[in-house]
Amino acid sequence: MIHPLHERYADLLVAYCMDVQPGENVLLNLESPAMALARPLVRAVLARGGVPHLRVSYPELTEDLLACAPEAFFTAEPTLELAEIRHTHAWLRVAAPTNSRALQSADKTKLGKLQTRNRPVQNLRLKTKWCGTLFPTASGAQDAGMSLDDFERFVYDAMFLFDDDPTARWLELREQQAALIERLSRADEVRIIGDGTDLRLRVGGRRWVNSDGRRNMPSGEVFTGPLESSAEGTVTFNVPSTLRGVEVRGVRLQFREGRVVHATAEKGEDLLKAQLGTDEGARYLGELGIGTNSRIQRPIKSILFDEKIGGTVHLALGQAYEETGGTNASAIHWDMICDLRQGGAIYLDGELFQENGVFK
Repeated sequence: MIHPLHERYADLLVAYCMDVQPGENVLLNLESPAMALARPLVRAVLARGGVPHLRVSYPELTEDLLACAPEAFFTAEPTLELAEIRHTHAWLRVAAPTNSRALQSADKTKLGKLQTRNRPVQNLRLKTKWCGTLFPTASGAQDAGMSLDDFERFVYDAMFLFDDDPTARWLELREQQAALIERLSRADEVRIIGDGTDLRLRVGGRRWVNSDGRRNMPSGEVFTGPLESSAEGTVTFNVPSTLRGVEVRGVRLQFREGRVVHATAEKGEDLLKAQLGTDEGARYLGELGIGTNSRIQRPIKSILFDEKIGGTVHLALGQAYEETGGTNASAIHWDMICDLRQGGAIYLDGELFQENGVFK
């Protein structure tokens, strides 16, 4: 029997997030703990006339690739994956972590090589109707400091699944974010002020994107790609992040003419340095985002949720999104978060835009 909430979740992903149309090939990538969603997702795709293709991975897959794959694997072209993504119209990934620290001791250099190998597939995936989401697991609940029941309620509430009409709520948020974008689109310089942070970026001529749940579920952010050579100053990320299962805390980056010239971290500095060394583009910013989801009030060590916290900004090292007009190219795209709700501010061309997490 299909759980009614899982059915509602699948319908939101298929009908709203990916807007599956008749005849479209839909690639459904599930981590095995999320198998409860497999049947409702397949049925939802079929109901809209799409063609579902289910792919299931096990939790230790990346660990095994890093530990067991020969060097030739990391340098070989991913021909099969490329062929598949070229025939894919909509792409979904359902993460369901069982151990968020699984890669804590992994070879960081090999991790970078794996990302480089997957980059051509990633670039093509971004041209599909893609969406990433999270299925609540006991591991995720533990990282969030919640019971599994509380964590499930938190996750589904952030997606508006308990509302009478989740799609209507996402459309409402879209309108609210459109008003923010109207103001942001008139700005040339964005200045971010906070504890250990004073960073200036230029965004004139770039497009701001309304992230309203169609690419991430949950969502709630507006973002753009800053001019590649514009970042000047220092930023301290006061929300811990986890990359490929490795926790990184207290990252501090100094920029000059857009490039990271100095980087430190209280925890995970070896990963930080390895990621910055992935390629030249890894030292430049590919994204500036502003979180707006009021249902998410605290970090849970999942970037999908944490970067959407209302009153935060996030910056991503590496690959820019083509739709913003950004041109930075890299095998990585690593979002890191700065919470501005206590003593932080955003200025647009010298005019106060947000203070202590509240828009003016």
